[in-house]
Amino acid sequence: MSKRKLQRFEECETFNNLFQLGYFDLLSDFRMKGNWRKDYFKNDNPIVLELGCGKGEYTVNLAIQNPSINYIGIDSKGARLWRGCRNSIDNQLDNVAFVRTHIEQIEQLFAPGEISEIWITFPDPQLRKERKRLTCPRFLKHYRNILATDSLIHLKTDNIPLYDYTLRVIRSAGHKLLFHTNDLYGDDVQDVASSIQTFYEKMFLEQGMKITYLRFRLNHIE
Repeated sequence: MSKRKLQRFEECETFNNLFQLGYFDLLSDFRMKGNWRKDYFKNDNPIVLELGCGKGEYTVNLAIQNPSINYIGIDSKGARLWRGCRNSIDNQLDNVAFVRTHIEQIEQLFAPGEISEIWITFPDPQLRKERKRLTCPRFLKHYRNILATDSLIHLKTDNIPLYDYTLRVIRSAGHKLLFHTNDLYGDDVQDVASSIQTFYEKMFLEQGMKITYLRFRLNHIE
């Protein structure tokens, strides 16, 4: 491990906007579950998640755009989260938090109805392992158990197979597809999805790759 990465891991330990939780920490409910607004954000504003947030580029930029909304970025890689935490501190954002953990344990982090919206931005498509895709039915069930009714889920990806797979999941399960495009910028969509570009997204666009985007609401009936 490089000296720089070690330094970032050490600095992560000092961030008060980062919660680092291992598998065994979440065998029971986390102390913040149901209390994020009261105990961390100190307000009653909606909470939006970015799952697989990487460096937190969406989390931070959405928080800057919408100061009356709370944002939490979740990823399993501490070295990536360092950048999001650092940017949030540098921008004096008090409506941002990050959690280092595995998304499979998300129901130990949040109470039913505690989350108002979910963003999934450029996740690993897991083309060989369907059950690990962040839009597979297994994960959507986790999301349904923490989302308020009629909440939005967004998927933004450069991976066409993942985009097509998610469309099939939405339609087969009777979820409500609200919008979709297989070429976000080619279709000139003026939307919050096109207002923020991550580092890798810009790189993909320079290579001539298309960015796909869709948003939907879950069917809350079993």
